[in-house]
Amino acid sequence: MTQQILIIGLGQFGMTLARTLAQKGAEVLAIDSQKSRVEEAAAFVTEAVAIDARDEISLARLEPRKRDVSICAIGSAAKESSILCTALLRQMGAPLVIARANDPVHRRILQLVGAHDIINPEEEFGKRFANRIMYRTIIADTNLGDDLQLTEIHTLPWMAGKTLIELGLPKHFGVMVAGIRPNGKGNIIQPIPGQPLNPDDSLIIVSNETAMSQLIQAKKAKP
Repeated sequence: MTQQILIIGLGQFGMTLARTLAQKGAEVLAIDSQKSRVEEAAAFVTEAVAIDARDEISLARLEPRKRDVSICAIGSAAKESSILCTALLRQMGAPLVIARANDPVHRRILQLVGAHDIINPEEEFGKRFANRIMYRTIIADTNLGDDLQLTEIHTLPWMAGKTLIELGLPKHFGVMVAGIRPNGKGNIIQPIPGQPLNPDDSLIIVSNETAMSQLIQAKKAKP
């Protein structure tokens, strides 16, 4: 079933999110108070509407309770609007409200008004980009929770030609290979524990940040 997603706030983050979700097949209703932003989003989302999301009557007409996800993507210049919008979405019965926070105090207030999930795009991107600078072997990484991440890395030199059984990565480093992208291209396949790794393969690894750092910095498998 196609997901119905409401996005409020079409700054750089909200606009990119709306475009990406629409490309992935979601039905996106995009909202902003600026008509020019709404007109831009109208080219790729299911529907775009120019309203002030702080207006309870206007927001209620969009029926947030019927949307699978409601995202308050209002930026740092309008924290009060972000808080009010999040509170209204919860009051109107939106089943999943995700709000954008800009600092720790903003995050705490959003939690108090009932946001189900809170994100800080700048902070999350900064962490991921720092990892890519520090560890050039990382191709991409995604947070799965407070202390869990999914990371795609190039096969490390000391791994090439060895099997996952021989490497014993869960035992030695506390990481698990969840998939392999053969030759670093195409679709991800399920790893075969007894099959040697190709130097050009990329590995999809589930771990915490500390374990991943230790793995990447290791010169060889631990004895």
